[in-house]
Amino acid sequence: MGVRYCDFRELDKGDFDAVVVGSGFAGAVAARELAERGGRRVLVIEKRGHIGGNMYDELDEAGILVHRHGPHIFHTDDARVFSYVRRFSDWRDYEHEVLADWYGTYLPVPFNKNSLEVAFGKERGARLARKLADVFGDGRKVAITELRAQNDPELAEVADFVYENVFLCYTQKQWGLTPEEVDPSVTARVPVFVSRDNRYFQDAYQGVPAKGYTALFERMLDHEGICVCLGTEAESVFDLEFESGEERAPLSAILIKDAPFEGPIVYTGPLDELFLSRFGRLPYRSLDFVYETHDAEFVLPCGTVNFTVTEDCTRVTEFKRLTGQRHPKTTTCKEYSRPYEDPKSQTPYYAILSDENRAHYERYLALTEKLPNFHPLGRLAEYRYYNMDVIVGRALSLADELVG
Repeated sequence: MGVRYCDFRELDKGDFDAVVVGSGFAGAVAARELAERGGRRVLVIEKRGHIGGNMYDELDEAGILVHRHGPHIFHTDDARVFSYVRRFSDWRDYEHEVLADWYGTYLPVPFNKNSLEVAFGKERGARLARKLADVFGDGRKVAITELRAQNDPELAEVADFVYENVFLCYTQKQWGLTPEEVDPSVTARVPVFVSRDNRYFQDAYQGVPAKGYTALFERMLDHEGICVCLGTEAESVFDLEFESGEERAPLSAILIKDAPFEGPIVYTGPLDELFLSRFGRLPYRSLDFVYETHDAEFVLPCGTVNFTVTEDCTRVTEFKRLTGQRHPKTTTCKEYSRPYEDPKSQTPYYAILSDENRAHYERYLALTEKLPNFHPLGRLAEYRYYNMDVIVGRALSLADELVG
């Protein structure tokens, strides 16, 4: 059948009884479940001109399948989640490896026993690896903050090396903050791995959709109970009704086509933008992507190279390494982190986590709490950092609740 696309202006309010804002994993899974298990007629509102959210991929001018919003590798330990996404695509087994460019020398990331031997020499690196295993246990991932807290001078030297050559410059480029300003949950994502496992992820299930993410989303949204409106802003569909004219007054209803809508509304966009930033914009980091096609089969030694001490970009990805596509040419993508300043021309990718920003977000969330049919879901709507598998799991859990 294929995805059923609609023009919102031509729909009648009786054509749908559930609304989902956004067609990434959060929105698409929720829409499929509400339609398939719940028997709902679901309207999906998508402000972009395509489905799939940040997972959207397509063939570039050279015929290379590229991810338009940075590399996405699906990885999870959740069997239910992986079983669910496998319904909608065959999968290519792929285990991601990342190298840090350390002044022209490659170090495996996360920093591990192999990295130690590159950085400190084979003999001393092996001895330091044994010490790490004795102190923390073999196979352990040690947060850089925990490593820096040790009194042992050699372990402190390892910690300082990782901090200065893997974490410091990269973090400043990625977040526009000093390391001291970065939330500890971000710091914990740059561990020392007491192992020789060079994989970036150690989850039980890893891979990419065999025909790409867009094809997966086309199958997920291919249901007679789902209608997708592309190029449609939620603000143009919703009329917000508040209990009073006070700035902090909560929502009393969301109107669609001049009538209060009482069916479930799953909202996956930025919560501040729904309310026209009445308390000021929530801070995010955005990304610029620069794609380059090369007359070579491959140009990188692995899927992604992080530039942790040099270059203005944070990382470069070669998509053929991920997808397994056969082609005489190859396309790479450089990423540059930027402040999120213009919603019309930029995409908010990463919430800047802090107690202050969380309190700022909670002011917006409080506006929705008296509206039982409104459900914020996902990175933007919840102002959190979630991996794709967690989003799928949360969407399934919400559907369990709504479907019963």
